[in-house]
Amino acid sequence: MRFLPVGLACALFSVAAGPVLPGERLDSITVQHPDGKAANFRLAGAVTVIAFTSTKCPISNDYNERMAAVYRDYSSKGVQLVFVNSNGNEPASEVGEHAKAAGFPFPVYKDEGNVLADQLGASVTPEIYVFDTAGVLRYHGQIDDSRNPARVKAHTLRAAVDELLAGKPVSRVETKAFGCTIKRVKKVS
Repeated sequence: MRFLPVGLACALFSVAAGPVLPGERLDSITVQHPDGKAANFRLAGAVTVIAFTSTKCPISNDYNERMAAVYRDYSSKGVQLVFVNSNGNEPASEVGEHAKAAGFPFPVYKDEGNVLADQLGASVTPEIYVFDTAGVLRYHGQIDDSRNPARVKAHTLRAAVDELLAGKPVSRVETKAFGCTIKRVKKVS
């Protein structure tokens, strides 16, 4: 009988465990700066928003201004906001150039090999995950309910963050995210 090394066995178990669901905890994430250096984020200690974005998706780009506004409004309140690009067809250099051209007041990190997208179960851009100060997923879904800012009726991301900052439970735990599919890197079997 052959045994797997402990690290490999744990890695295989965590992949097989499936995506993080509302009410489940995640301790930290690792993504890459556009220059390729690792960026590690602890999820415990602050309300954390993870937003999956794209350089090419027109729906994601329709949200650029709203994502920048969320960053400006909540980073000053101690919310940790992490913007991530998981698309295999959008290289880190393109991600950095797009962030600069869009005038983002925040960096956009690269999720090489869509590891984080797979871990969370993200499928479209934009797609949002909000964790409480204990690292527990409390909201997953859309930024708001309309691609057209004039037609927005529900500011679901802002509502979830506001509720967490006020010490209240999130009233809408999940909404359907809509946008372009994340272009995943093909896994070698």
